[in-house]
Amino acid sequence: MVRDGIYYGLAFIAVAVLVGWLTVPALAVIPLLLAAFFLWFFRDPERQIPAAEGAIVSPADGKVTEISTFAESGEPRTRISIFLNVFDVHVNRSPVAGVITDVKYRKGKFGNAMGAISAEANEQNVVTVQGDAGTVVFKQIAGLLARRIVFTKKIGDHVARGERVGLIKFGSRTDVIFAAEAEMQVRVGDHVKGGSSVLAVAQRRAIQPSYQSVAEVR
Repeated sequence: MVRDGIYYGLAFIAVAVLVGWLTVPALAVIPLLLAAFFLWFFRDPERQIPAAEGAIVSPADGKVTEISTFAESGEPRTRISIFLNVFDVHVNRSPVAGVITDVKYRKGKFGNAMGAISAEANEQNVVTVQGDAGTVVFKQIAGLLARRIVFTKKIGDHVARGERVGLIKFGSRTDVIFAAEAEMQVRVGDHVKGGSSVLAVAQRRAIQPSYQSVAEVR
């Protein structure tokens, strides 16, 4: 369980005790239910991390809502968008193994994370990892309910595929961006699990140059 869940849970249990003591005991059920919800919401289950070379795994639990291709610096890139509702696990994991080469936190709106505009307009944390699947970018994007994005790593840190790197509190979205030639393993409508569901597999020619970049970072 994420530590935040313990804090929220204990706080509402304390409220329940006070409510039951100072008012009608039956009213204590409401904060007790909220305590149970937060303890459940901040769960952090173990996951089986795929070992396949070049695998790009989901950074979060949720539903694949969009798969699109666009050009970035003249190179075709694929974007996969994953929507997290309040019932999904909200712990985020690195989609690939490698070195974190860039982290940018962007202030913005708290619009509906399902909408395409949220990928640029909403508050978000943009992380670039260079490693075993080439250059992969993933975004932690706030939603209507999300008011805090947590990221526990920094530039220069080495991360393993599927390693825990943070969380987004309550409903939100994550985007993963990678080379367009990667072989897709999911489609719109699929429900994926952070760290264990393979979104795509990078082609070998895209993997090899990334090791040189990792060596340069070191």
